[in-house]
Amino acid sequence: MKIRLFFVLAFLFVNQLLFAQTYAFKVLVSKGKTEVKNDNNWQTIKVGASLKPTDEVKVGENAYLGLIHASGKPLEVREAKTFKVSDLVAKVNPGTSVINKYTDFILSSEQQKKNRLSATGAVHRGPVVPKDVILAFLPESDLSKAYGDQVTIAWSTNNVKGPYQVIFSNLMEEDIARIDATESFVTISLNDDKFKREPQVMVRIVAKDKPGAGSKNYIVKRLQKDDRTKIDSLMAQLDPSMDRSSALTQYVLAGFYEENLLLVDALTAYHEAYRKAPDVELYKNAYAEFLKRMEFK
Repeated sequence: MKIRLFFVLAFLFVNQLLFAQTYAFKVLVSKGKTEVKNDNNWQTIKVGASLKPTDEVKVGENAYLGLIHASGKPLEVREAKTFKVSDLVAKVNPGTSVINKYTDFILSSEQQKKNRLSATGAVHRGPVVPKDVILAFLPESDLSKAYGDQVTIAWSTNNVKGPYQVIFSNLMEEDIARIDATESFVTISLNDDKFKREPQVMVRIVAKDKPGAGSKNYIVKRLQKDDRTKIDSLMAQLDPSMDRSSALTQYVLAGFYEENLLLVDALTAYHEAYRKAPDVELYKNAYAEFLKRMEFK
């Protein structure tokens, strides 16, 4: 019996070693000239590819790689040089994270993502927006729950040009804050003194130079306690040392939020990823594709 147990454990150990040698990183983002060398041949790195510990990667000038380690840890590579993948592995902090559970969703096709949103009723599908009406990129009130403290309110500039003013009020329609904007978004902190006591905030965007032109009233509400506890437990499994200021982390979190139907947080994270790395086309496209999936564009 002991001999049999020994062989079972040995088999599992060997399988783990083989797996570790066949998969070190998944490629989530590749910008510019990036190449991988395997079997003595250099090939262009594609999004979704797996990198083995025995591979080498070459990152060109102004190129960029966004990688997820097998342990679930994200790693950005911007330095123009040739790396052994094993050396990149050494840069990853020890420990595990469940982020790699979400890489399949992040790498899935746009149609698969849209089908999922459609099935849950999260797609906008509003009528054609009339002239002088501003469309905010916010879901209807039953899905306008915000988990994070930071919330980005963005809107279309197709019908009404700026400058704009974003009006925040409570449900009694008493003003909480008014924020001027020359661009098509503002970002607020729900922990700000103006907002932290409000379970729900009403949002309206108006054109400063065109009286009567503006959006309808939208609602952004804090996630309720039971739902927050559930997301807290999932968040606790993520790597607490992840650099939240990096575009890659925001991109990964956007996928996490979207899969969990936290659409306000997803839009905030997609927008942050694009804002933090405007030179990386994939982040800009990911934000635009999210808006298309929601049928805002």
